[in-house]
Amino acid sequence: MDNSLLSKIAVTLIPNVGPILARNLISYCGGVEEVFKAKQARLKRIPGIGEKTANEIHQANVLGRAEEEIQFITKHKIQPLFYLDENYPARLKECYDSPLMLYYKGNADLNSMRVVGIVGTRSATDYGKSITEKIVEELASLDVLIISGLAYGIDVCAHKAALEKGLKTAGVLGHGLHTLYPSVHRSVAQKMVSQGGLLTEFISNSDFNKENFPKRNRIIAGLVDALIVIETKKKGGAIITAEIANTYNREVFAVPGNVGAACSEGCNFLIRTNKAALLDDVNEFIEAMGWSLEKNSGKTPKQARLFENLDEDEQLLVDILKEEQKIRIDELSVKMNRPSGIIANSLLSLELKGIVKTLPGKVYELC
Repeated sequence: MDNSLLSKIAVTLIPNVGPILARNLISYCGGVEEVFKAKQARLKRIPGIGEKTANEIHQANVLGRAEEEIQFITKHKIQPLFYLDENYPARLKECYDSPLMLYYKGNADLNSMRVVGIVGTRSATDYGKSITEKIVEELASLDVLIISGLAYGIDVCAHKAALEKGLKTAGVLGHGLHTLYPSVHRSVAQKMVSQGGLLTEFISNSDFNKENFPKRNRIIAGLVDALIVIETKKKGGAIITAEIANTYNREVFAVPGNVGAACSEGCNFLIRTNKAALLDDVNEFIEAMGWSLEKNSGKTPKQARLFENLDEDEQLLVDILKEEQKIRIDELSVKMNRPSGIIANSLLSLELKGIVKTLPGKVYELC
């Protein structure tokens, strides 16, 4: 048994300990395995833990339940992704309340260069479905990873369109991988496993309730560079996802609809309140995301330039950008072995010097 994985799963099962408090717990203890080795007196001194939670860490049999989960994921070839692991989705890791552990079955790279979420009403109209299919078709040349929630309506339409156009597509679920809801989408889900994937933060046989879906929605919002909302009422899951995406500093777009139509109220509201940019032309969306040049495979590379008066970090950044063309800040942090805050300061300095420019999704390139 992998003791490290055992502890990683177990720490997510401690009663009344969410992802933010769990990170604090791991940090104070000096590692995830150390959480279960720490004495209760030490645990009680950790901010937010207290005597009740300290007792539950040792008495709630979370290690036993974690062992059962390891048996399940091993049997079903499910990949566990812990937030400290290198293969954990980098975009999601930027979010303060991202899950500690994800369970993933599929072959899509969750750190793909371009990731777009598409969400909307479960009661999609023919118009909404056709718009969804058109958007996915026009994004196909960019090899975009399509993310949605595998729900009725717009979600499953986006997944199906991606599969038909040869794009990989991942569905974020509000339950464990022991089941599928709605079950009518099982055939679509099976295709997605070989052309995308299924992702969840919930362990197998966990309780299935409506509170799971806002949690699912935050994962969709955190995984993407941009979120597109197509048909939604003024209240509902798609609106919640858009609100969360805004708090995560993601690009949010909405397709406008008929005035007075219930299924368009949400999109029109997002546009009117500047919580989403109007999307009526996919080419304009691609341009806004800074992806337009990537459609032209014959583009001329930037001419080599000589930069003066750069410090060591700035020069290293320029050298990396010359090689990579475009790169996300979290990837720069890994390559340079520097904290993202220090890199952000260097990037700002380079922007002010007219050397670097920022693209949506915290992507950077040379001017």
